[in-house]
Amino acid sequence: MLCQWRAWECTRLSGLRYRPGDEPPTDGTADDADWLVLVDESGHRVLAFNQVESLSRPTWPTDEVPKQMHHDFRVPNVAELREQRRRAEELGAVLLYDRSAAQDEPLYVFADPAGHPFCVLVSAG
Repeated sequence: MLCQWRAWECTRLSGLRYRPGDEPPTDGTADDADWLVLVDESGHRVLAFNQVESLSRPTWPTDEVPKQMHHDFRVPNVAELREQRRRAEELGAVLLYDRSAAQDEPLYVFADPAGHPFCVLVSAG
């Protein structure tokens, strides 16, 4: 499985889409691609994931098993932050840390189903 979190959930959370040719098979065959590339609406490459045999679940915030990646997804306001929390949890993410009431940089820290932390935060740019 590319991205350890089901790839279609990564695209749904990020709003990105598969690069043409990287879509998962629809005929039930195994997806044996080494890379998955996600592009924006203009077709520009934004994220790429490399398939690995296995990953140990990170123990964030401790470094006993360090995280292998960390992504921040920016949103423009707190209302959108709350909406993205709903979407992330609907897609299987688990809330690890809630700093949504902070005045300077409201955010949530989540873990994807494989345990990799990522943030959704309010940021102008």
